[in-house]
Amino acid sequence: MCTGILRAVCQNAGMTAFSDALRDATAGLELQDRRWVYVPYDQLTDAVGPLSEMSPRDLGIVMVESPRKAGQRPYHKQKLALVLANGRHFALEQARRGVAVEHVVAVGSYAEALGEVAARRGGLCMMEAAERELRADLASLVTDGTLEILPHAGWLTDASDFDPQDKGPPWRMDAFYRRVRKRTGLLLDAVGKPAGGKWSHDADNRKFWSGEPPAPTPPTFEPDEITREVGELIDREFAHHPGVLDLTSLPATADDARTQWSWALQRCMEHFGPYEDAMSTASRTIFHTRTSALINLHRLLPRTVVNDVANATVPLSSQEGFIRQVLGWREFVRHVHRATDGFRSVAPTRASPGDGGFERWAGWPWPGATPLADGGASPRALGEGTPVPPAYWGTRSGMACLDTVVEGVWREGYGHHITRLMVLANLATLLDVSPRALTDWFWVAYADAYDWVVEPNVLGMGTYAAGDVMTTKPYVSGSAYIDKMSDYCAGCAFHPKKTCPVTPLYWAFLARHTETLSGNHRLALIMGALRKRGDAQKRRDAATFEAVRDALAAGELVPAAR
Repeated sequence: MCTGILRAVCQNAGMTAFSDALRDATAGLELQDRRWVYVPYDQLTDAVGPLSEMSPRDLGIVMVESPRKAGQRPYHKQKLALVLANGRHFALEQARRGVAVEHVVAVGSYAEALGEVAARRGGLCMMEAAERELRADLASLVTDGTLEILPHAGWLTDASDFDPQDKGPPWRMDAFYRRVRKRTGLLLDAVGKPAGGKWSHDADNRKFWSGEPPAPTPPTFEPDEITREVGELIDREFAHHPGVLDLTSLPATADDARTQWSWALQRCMEHFGPYEDAMSTASRTIFHTRTSALINLHRLLPRTVVNDVANATVPLSSQEGFIRQVLGWREFVRHVHRATDGFRSVAPTRASPGDGGFERWAGWPWPGATPLADGGASPRALGEGTPVPPAYWGTRSGMACLDTVVEGVWREGYGHHITRLMVLANLATLLDVSPRALTDWFWVAYADAYDWVVEPNVLGMGTYAAGDVMTTKPYVSGSAYIDKMSDYCAGCAFHPKKTCPVTPLYWAFLARHTETLSGNHRLALIMGALRKRGDAQKRRDAATFEAVRDALAAGELVPAAR
C-alpha cells in the first residue's frame, strides 16, 4: 500500500486518488502470513499463475511503477498511460477481492525496489518476465534467492513446440504453427487434417477494402478518476514525450478489456480474415481487433481469445487468420527472441537504449534517464544503415502512404501489421535505414511494443537484419503492392506507375544488395529480372534512391522518381 514514507512519493507521482482508493480497498486486511508475488506491468491477470492458484486471503502482490523506465526512451504518451492506468486498476481490482497490495514507485531499478520490499515481506516469487530487459534487471535477486521464478502460465507453447530437436536456427513459423495446431487440435477435422484442407488461409485474405462492408467504429471508454489522474501525470511529468494522449480510447479496467474483446469478436471477426492485409485512409482499423496491447499486458489472455475465435460462428478464413497471428506468429517470435537472447547470440549489442530518431526530428537530445538496460542487439545482414528520418516522426514526406500511416501512429500508438510491415518497415529497408534504429522507433511509437515482440518483428522480419534466422527473404515491395492493397495512392502527389519513387527504390535496393541476396532461391525470379534491367534504368534507380534518402534525411519533401 502507498502508506507511511511512500505517501509523499505517491503524491509526487500523481496518484493521490489512486493511493486513497487503494488504502480504502485494503483497510483491515491482515498483511502477515501471506505469500508475496511480484506482478510485472505485463502480467495483469488473476486467471493463470499464482494469483489463480492461491486464496486471496493468503496472497499479497507487489506492483512497481518505474519513472526511470518510462523516461529512458521517448515512449508514446498513449503507451505510458495504457501501462500505468491498467496497472493501477489491476491493483485496485485485486485489493477488492481481498488480496493485499503493496504498490511501489521505484526511485531506481526494479531489482532495488523489490529488494526493499523483500526485506520487509520475505522472499518473493513471480511468473517469469516476458521481457528480457526485465529479466536482466531482476537477475541478481534470482541469483541470491530473493526472487523465485515460476513458469509463465500465459504462454500457449513451450520449447518442445518451437524446436523439438533443439537444432537451432534457422527456424520457420510455418513448421512451428503446424506442430502447435496438431498438438492442440485447433481447427482440425475429425481425422486430424486442417479444417478447409490447408493450414494457412493467407492466400484468401488479401482483399482490397473499398469501404464495404462498413468498418466498425472502435469502442470508447469514459475515464474514471484513476485514469484521469494518470492522464494528469502524463501531461505534467511526461509532457516532453511524443504522441497524442486520448484517454477515451484507452481501455484501463478489466471491464474495459472485456468490452474491447466483445466488440472485436462481434463486430470485427466476421470480416477480419479477407481484409486483414488491406490499408485505407478511411479506417486505420478496418476489421482488426486492436487487442494486441491488451493481450501483451495479459488483460486479455491469449488462450481466451484463441478459444473464443475457434468457437465463434465466423468464416474459417477469419478464424484461421486470427489464430495464426496469436497462436502462430506471436508465440513464434517470443521463442526466437528467447532462443537468441534477443539476437545477442547472432549480433553485437549496443551500449545504451536508442531514441529511434527522436533527436534528429526534435532538434534536441532525448534527456532519458540512467538506463536500466543496454541498447539491444544490432544485427546487420544488409549493413549498418542510416538514422531514422524525421518523416517517421511526423515531418511530411509528400508520400501519402508514409505520411498517412505515421500520422495514425503518433495519434493513436496503433497501426495494424500490414501498415507496419509493408509501409513503414518496407520503406525503411528500401532506404537502408538502420535496423536497430528502426526497431527503437517501433518500440517507442507503438502501445503494444515490448522487446520480445518488437525486436523479432523488425530485426527478424521487417528488415531482414538477422538474415535467415527466422525468415527466408526480405519483405520488400515496390509501389504495386501498396496501390493494390490500399487507397493511399489515390490521394498522393505521385502516380504509382509513373512518378512514385517506391518502385525505383525497390530495384535500387536489390541492386545494392545483390551479393547478399543472389543466392536466395526465393528471390531467384526477381533477381533474374534485375539482371535484365538496363544499365541506364539502374542508374536512374540509384539516383532516385540517393535523392529520396537525402531529402528525407533533411526533412524535405520527396522528389519524384527519376
